[in-house]
Amino acid sequence: MFYLSVLHAFLYFIPVLLAVAFLTLTERKIIGYVQLRKGPNVVGPYGLLQPIADGVKLFIKEPIKPASSNPWVFFFAPMLALILAFLLWMPVPIMDAFIELNFAVLFVLAISSLSVYSIMASGWSSNSKYALLGALRAVAQMVSYEVSLGLIILSLVCLVGGFNLSQFSCAQEDTVLLLSCWPLGIMWFVSTVAETNRSPFDLTEGESELVSGFNVEYSGGPFALFFLAEYANILFMNALSVVLFLSAHFTLLDMSFKVGILAGLYVWFRASYPRFRYDQLMHLAWKSFLPMSLGLLMLNFSLPLIFSGVGGNM
Repeated sequence: MFYLSVLHAFLYFIPVLLAVAFLTLTERKIIGYVQLRKGPNVVGPYGLLQPIADGVKLFIKEPIKPASSNPWVFFFAPMLALILAFLLWMPVPIMDAFIELNFAVLFVLAISSLSVYSIMASGWSSNSKYALLGALRAVAQMVSYEVSLGLIILSLVCLVGGFNLSQFSCAQEDTVLLLSCWPLGIMWFVSTVAETNRSPFDLTEGESELVSGFNVEYSGGPFALFFLAEYANILFMNALSVVLFLSAHFTLLDMSFKVGILAGLYVWFRASYPRFRYDQLMHLAWKSFLPMSLGLLMLNFSLPLIFSGVGGNM
């Protein structure tokens, strides 16, 4: 029974790793064509084996540890980041969820909040002022946008009537929630871009001051683990966006197509938009998204009371 569980987990997470690998290739290709160049086209036909070559190169490279760093926390932080990125996928109903949870939405919010600790641990354990400053910026950014993400999810839970992700698919059999909740959908998508520290919200990687952010001291395998965790989180956020707002006809092919479109928007943002200033990033979170999401949450809470009152009067 134990071996079957291990095999099930292996078969569940291998497609995620393959999707991460080819997302990086697609991103480099699209950005290359946007900048009027070819992108990766040497390793394999049309450069299709470039992600495998990059992965092999990173994992056989000797990891360098700063002499003044905390060695245990330094090497544990990237492993924690990847483990949490994989745990997020467990309740997602891709054909069949790995685990069926009645409170899957709360599980997702809890695990995504824990990813803050891996970033903070990596910046602190590096014993570098640049890594620590990048980690502090990343933590502040993620905590800020988790507030709006949680309020948006609560608004959707009020409409759907449950915390199970499968209920969102059942609630969207006739039409997608994006049509009726498009303000929530727009705020959700922008918040996911900021939550994953992607351009134009990649303030943790301001090259002029932070070099590469919280992972500036990492190389080789530990850096590859952070890289895999980042892109796995991007794909997960896109998959969760599809489940919450776009799952009218929920099949694996339909979900893959919609996740691919959202991932393409991430790449388009990176190729097109300049980086925000940090004060603009925080202003958007606390002075724009927070009041709007709170107002829509109060509206969604009051709708059942309003309609029940109307029905009672009639």
